[in-house]
Amino acid sequence: MYGENASPNAEQPPEQPLREPSAGSAGPAAPGVPAGPAAPGVPPASAVPTRGVLLVDTSRGDRVGEFRGVAGPYWSLRPIGGGREWEVEPRFVRPALLMEQLRARTARLNARSRGEVL
Repeated sequence: MYGENASPNAEQPPEQPLREPSAGSAGPAAPGVPAGPAAPGVPPASAVPTRGVLLVDTSRGDRVGEFRGVAGPYWSLRPIGGGREWEVEPRFVRPALLMEQLRARTARLNARSRGEVL
């Protein structure tokens, strides 16, 4: 595959999956979002997750929360199953791993079985 007769494309690294489009190719900016390149570490407006997705807030000790919406420059998250929402900058948020999702849901169910929450 990488011999002398390999095609010129064979030496290029494979494409990275799930890459965000660059700021220049993102198209028109969403209302309230300045045009031009975004600040480093801030995902583009097209990267806003759908409501209900579990995310990890790395600025609060990897706290898992459910995405509720956008509030200005912040994203609103809330604990799984209810509770007080909190706001976080998008650069401190990442998708929750499957293990983190299971851990958060199990903790919620255990608290419910003890009668601590409804």
